[in-house]
Amino acid sequence: MTQGEFLNIVLPFKDKVFRLAKRLLVSTEEAEDATQEVLLKLWNNKEKMKDYKNVEAFSMTMTKNFCFDKLKSKQAQNLKLVHSNYQDSNTALQKQVELNDSVHWVSRIIEGLPEQQKLIIQLRDIEEYELDEIAQMLEMNNTAVRVALSRARKTIREKLTNTHNYGIK
Repeated sequence: MTQGEFLNIVLPFKDKVFRLAKRLLVSTEEAEDATQEVLLKLWNNKEKMKDYKNVEAFSMTMTKNFCFDKLKSKQAQNLKLVHSNYQDSNTALQKQVELNDSVHWVSRIIEGLPEQQKLIIQLRDIEEYELDEIAQMLEMNNTAVRVALSRARKTIREKLTNTHNYGIK
């Protein structure tokens, strides 16, 4: 496989690899390092890539595993999961403040989710992967992914509603 062929395969999803790494590792520098490591591993195994049905799903799985290994290492003890991908400049200031507050609360709620649910929310609602792809990446069956996604969304919805109602039901 030539460098051009490799780039044609990898470039369309390299930003998704970075966003997943950033989601898991928080630090932009750590995410850049993780992305570089994953792309390097793909390059070193470029001849085997022809055997993979879905190189993108394979690379996302590699990213997830690499980031988990990094998080488990002693160097990364202070890293935590956050979400900061929201930005909208076309709303009035008050609406912008409200939206930022909601995004902040959703981010905090996502931080409190179980690890698997965090990943599924990231892959489905942020990266927009199909359920079958997520199931393949996380080595789960499709039903388990749907159940975990449903539970995560329900938790987020309930906690956000409770927050906006100031705890009053």
